[in-house]
Amino acid sequence: MVKLNNFKRSDFACSCCGKEKMKDNTLLKLQAARTIADVPFIISSGYRCNKHNVEVGGKSSSSHLGGYAVDMVVDGSRARFKILDALRLSGFNRIGVGKNFIHIDNDPEKSGNVIWLY
Repeated sequence: MVKLNNFKRSDFACSCCGKEKMKDNTLLKLQAARTIADVPFIISSGYRCNKHNVEVGGKSSSSHLGGYAVDMVVDGSRARFKILDALRLSGFNRIGVGKNFIHIDNDPEKSGNVIWLY
């Protein structure tokens, strides 16, 4: 099991069913990014079961379903910069940026080296 210094496994559990099926590699990279950024990462979504994914309007191909994706709340441009820089340095290459959140995933079934806006 992956050692997490700044997170609890329950931070990534589905809010619908309580299951937590995050991929170790995703959590390792996320912990590395949190260490680099040195700012809190407030997790709003990790693993999602099918039912919860439908309820939140997630795509049927969502990386959350496989435990490869995490969404986090971001407040302010300085924190956003630190987090984005740390995510890139830790190896994430699939990043979605919204006004108040960031989505990251390392889904091996999807194209890398992409950043998109919500």
